[in-house]
Amino acid sequence: MKNLKLFVLVIIALVGLSFAANAETMFLASDDFVGITFWLISMGMLAATAFFFMERSSVSVRWRSSITVAGLITGIAFINYMYMRGIWVQTGDTKTLYRYIDWLITIPLQMVEFYLILAAIRKVPSGIFWRLLIGSLVMVIGGYLGEAGYLPSRMLGFIIAMAGWIYLLYEIFSGEAGRAAAKSGNKAFVTAFSALRMIVTVGWSIYPLGYVFGYLMGSIDINSLNVIYNLVDFVNKIAFGLVIWSVAMSLTGTRSK
Repeated sequence: MKNLKLFVLVIIALVGLSFAANAETMFLASDDFVGITFWLISMGMLAATAFFFMERSSVSVRWRSSITVAGLITGIAFINYMYMRGIWVQTGDTKTLYRYIDWLITIPLQMVEFYLILAAIRKVPSGIFWRLLIGSLVMVIGGYLGEAGYLPSRMLGFIIAMAGWIYLLYEIFSGEAGRAAAKSGNKAFVTAFSALRMIVTVGWSIYPLGYVFGYLMGSIDINSLNVIYNLVDFVNKIAFGLVIWSVAMSLTGTRSK
């Protein structure tokens, strides 16, 4: 019953916020492929958010912060995608800059997840948390300043963003976070940690590629870029959370035996 009440509250809150953000939204055309991808990703994010909050009580106390953050990530993305969908339907154009409203919050939260899952299985220094948080903010803010034209050139913004991303990869592969995961001694955890690292490496590589080909070179039109970003976000946010949920359930089951 507690899970059901939480589920209803989450759905009401998210749907209410999405309606407020789309008070004047027009109908989506049946042949609008880009608009359909916005709609699909919105529904996926909503479903994932409800799932994570419902499953929160199914895992041990140590894992609940991670599952809660996973739900926050998809919930924030859902609201922003509904907003972007509304803009797309009304104007036929959704600038990538709108995505930074989402990324400025969700990407740091995703990087903090590495600290939270490590803290769920062993004691880890707080320095890991701060390095991951600051590195992710440098990456996102650098990209935003470049695309928004606040820097002398977009290339400078790209360089700053890439520096932040490369530092994050170093931290989770070879830095203190990566070493702490390797020393955990838990095969299921190490496998999940590696899967999350692959999402940050391979999945996130689409964003700088979109920056280069879409903005620096102008060789990809905005419609194609929106579809690519929508599909990539679907994997990078929902799959990311599902990996955490899976290992949390696995280790919760192990502890209960």
